[in-house]
Amino acid sequence: MNRWLKILVLISRFGLAAMWLFAAGAKLYTLEEFTFNLTNLVRESLASPVAITVIAAEIVAAVLLIVPRTARHGAALTALMLVGFALYGLYYVYVAHGEPLECGCFGGIIGSQLGVKTALRNLLLLVPAALVFFGTPRLRRFE
Repeated sequence: MNRWLKILVLISRFGLAAMWLFAAGAKLYTLEEFTFNLTNLVRESLASPVAITVIAAEIVAAVLLIVPRTARHGAALTALMLVGFALYGLYYVYVAHGEPLECGCFGGIIGSQLGVKTALRNLLLLVPAALVFFGTPRLRRFE
């Protein structure tokens, strides 16, 4: 594998892992606010389970990205979450409610709103996820 591709894959892996850990940490730091904000998106009875699920998924994605043997799985989970968050944000703003909502992506520490900018940011983050997924060598089953 090209040396520069290896460097880009490594930067992408650890950059995405850092992003997920920061996002999960920010949500944990502002857990009550994050959970309350989720009541705008889901029923109140589901807000706490959804909050814990999102935070857990972000931590799992980060750990998968950090461990070399599971980096491709971490990239796949990253892509799935980024696309899911982008689609849900666009649905919420343009189909369900017609107005932007504070996204809480980083637990209220970094403010942004659901909408096109958030969706584009998430879709742009698919580039490093793809670099990790396609640039990480597949491990053979019996190595």
